[in-house]
Amino acid sequence: MPDPKDAIKGRDQSLIVSLKHYVNGQNVQGPYPSECKELNVAMGCFWGAEKLFWQQHGVYSTSVGYTGGYTKNPTYQEVCSGNTGHAEVVFVVYDPTIVPLQELLRIFWEGHDPTQYMRQGNDIGTQYRSAVYFSDEDDLDVINKTKQEYQEQLAKFDRGNIITEVKSMAKFYFAEDYHQQYLAKNPDGYCGLGGTGVLLEESRLV
Repeated sequence: MPDPKDAIKGRDQSLIVSLKHYVNGQNVQGPYPSECKELNVAMGCFWGAEKLFWQQHGVYSTSVGYTGGYTKNPTYQEVCSGNTGHAEVVFVVYDPTIVPLQELLRIFWEGHDPTQYMRQGNDIGTQYRSAVYFSDEDDLDVINKTKQEYQEQLAKFDRGNIITEVKSMAKFYFAEDYHQQYLAKNPDGYCGLGGTGVLLEESRLV
């Protein structure tokens, strides 16, 4: 991670993204329904990770962007340089009365390898780190509980220790518009997701 004083400064102007979700037509930048909650997850390359969540019933909207670092309104090239401190994240807006946080976290834990440090597979760099950013203390309790449960399952298969960054939500910066819902716009596009094969609730490999 870069030292904050050495990080790219960024800019005041935010990147321009479409107002509506390419797949479901919902508001990307708000306003969101009052019953909805928010979650940011980092699972490596955000293209495939976003698709996992927009397919989930009860998810109102998804978008991709950058958070957890120091640079204001960064570009993709700046994030990839490793000099912003940001992770590539999926911003998930969901209705907890339809899909509970536990289910979204199951998708998160099973959908990538949380034991890999600053990488996912062949994607290497600080922007590809595993992370989850929560909106309130109740969410933190659920995150820690599912983290412990998944660690217990991983241990049964000697899969190593979870190194996922767990922090309260920081400022989220939207990524460039071409990144938004990328795999819907480019069905044959790159998807670097690769989980451990270990399920959260069952002690077996898929």
